Amino acid sequence: MLNITLKSWLHAARLRTLPLASASIILGSALAFSQQQFSAAVLGLALVTALLLQILSNLANDYGDAVKGLDDDSRVGPKRAIQAGLLTKQQMLRAIVVVALLSIGSGLALLAVSLGANLQAWLGFISLGGLAIVAAMAYTMGARPYGYRGFGDISVFLFFGLLGVLGCYYLHTQTINLAVVLVATANGLLATAVLNINNLRDFKPDQQAGKLTLAVRLGETRARYYHLLLVFSALLLLAVFVVWQAPSSLAWLFALPGLALVKVANTVFTHYQHHILDQQLQATAKLSFVVALLFSIGLQIQF
Repeated sequence: MLNITLKSWLHAARLRTLPLASASIILGSALAFSQQQFSAAVLGLALVTALLLQILSNLANDYGDAVKGLDDDSRVGPKRAIQAGLLTKQQMLRAIVVVALLSIGSGLALLAVSLGANLQAWLGFISLGGLAIVAAMAYTMGARPYGYRGFGDISVFLFFGLLGVLGCYYLHTQTINLAVVLVATANGLLATAVLNINNLRDFKPDQQAGKLTLAVRLGETRARYYHLLLVFSALLLLAVFVVWQAPSSLAWLFALPGLALVKVANTVFTHYQHHILDQQLQATAKLSFVVALLFSIGLQIQF
């Protein structure tokens, strides 16, 4: 019984989403490390906090869509935990509360390690942390979930990009600069590309259910041009960073999975079948993580 319960919770946590959630922390920490301003404690606690927030978002999405009746047999991709009958709505709601509290505890520990007695920074990051928790839950939960009104892309861009990378970098270094903004923007764009494929895959059921994702608002054709813009802009920004800040490093390694991302983006642009889009969704998430990983490793290697 315990084994079945554990499997149910692991299914609900959607572990395959966690590598991409860690990308912003890896990038922010790698940029700090390249400036000789790195804290292993900050890296560890930031990773734990980011992963907890992603799990919180996954649980909340499972619960929110189930309550609104959007998870049915028309849904493509892995079944959600409530939809599959693995967990009840009450169990999921209790788990959401527990993970939210764990996120708060981890976040406070992170701030204590990194900010010391800097009261102004504390206030700023507590506000951002509270916003992150609300955003994770309000995507599909509540009377007016913002994910149903086309604002999911903005949220993903901000939290996986600007706030994730810049916030982590600041916790290491207590500074922010324009070069880091380029990398943060690139990571946010790639994370948004993952969400866009998800929304393209679910285009028809979302449209029928009145879930107005940005893809539904744009339409299937324009959403595909939007996808190309996200991917190419992200790779261009990373290239600009390397030329400007690290031309003699191996950060160019990101171009290898980057080329694969371009190939996947072309498949997304030309194919409308749900099962093919689901495959490209998984590929884009994995490749975006590898882009962040190889960029981070290569940045430390000079030639």
